[in-house]
Amino acid sequence: MRNYTYRVPNEKKIRYIIHTDCKNEADDQFTVIHALMTDKLDIRGIIAGHFDRGNRGRFPEHATADASYAEIEKLLRLSGAEGVPVWMGSNLPLRDKHTPIESEGARRIIEEAMREDERPLYIGMQGAITDLACALLMEPRIAGRMTCIWIGGGDYPDGGEEFNLSQDILAARVVFASEMPLWQVPKSVYKQFAVSLAELEVKVRPCGEIGRYLYEQMLDLNQALAQNRTWPHGETWGLGDEGCICALLEEAERKDGYTLMDAPLILDDMRYAPGRGGRKIRVYHRMDVRLDLEDFFAKLQLNFR
Repeated sequence: MRNYTYRVPNEKKIRYIIHTDCKNEADDQFTVIHALMTDKLDIRGIIAGHFDRGNRGRFPEHATADASYAEIEKLLRLSGAEGVPVWMGSNLPLRDKHTPIESEGARRIIEEAMREDERPLYIGMQGAITDLACALLMEPRIAGRMTCIWIGGGDYPDGGEEFNLSQDILAARVVFASEMPLWQVPKSVYKQFAVSLAELEVKVRPCGEIGRYLYEQMLDLNQALAQNRTWPHGETWGLGDEGCICALLEEAERKDGYTLMDAPLILDDMRYAPGRGGRKIRVYHRMDVRLDLEDFFAKLQLNFR
């Protein structure tokens, strides 16, 4: 993998941890592979996250992180990237805002954050934010040593129902109240990463075993959920987790796609309320979708066609 004539200079590379609820639906898989193909990212490991509140009875209760773990291993095998470490996150959301859940994923976040390395550390949270909250509760010093990119939360200013936030509202409160730099990609923004199944058949399916799997697992889920009238949409899909990669591909000088704003309080119904002030987070309202998706399609073809 990373079969390019170019190389990103080491001085421009960043450390990156992937956190994914990889078997929840069919988009996480695309973003995991995109990260693995991106030369700017030194992938330190992948954490398997839970999605119990969106399980729909497909897996045993409180075992969805296990399902994510198995799916990550399958992706690594199909893409020839078996050497990347995979760590288990929590199968459960937080019980309260003060008691962390011990997991290998949370411990590895702390270990990487506290390691001496001049390169910045980012974690891409593609689902529930539980394991990062646990790591913060276990070792608050990591807040000043890494940046979180989170795909989640309702649209501003009001907020409201959103899948990733619904998995663990308490964990989101922990991260929003911390001093860790937070880049939030809310619902209307991550929905911008839309693709059609026809586009994927042309650009993804021909790209080796991994391309065929990415395409076919999406078709399989589309069919399995055929009786759901509202989602998925039949002929299109949203690759919303791509917001993690896009935030890192966009030029740092571009400041037109996000706003620095006071971190809100998150209510039980997932609406936002004014925060206490002083804690700023980056909230995206637009991303360079063309840059991101074309980068993914090109890298997939260069490495696997």
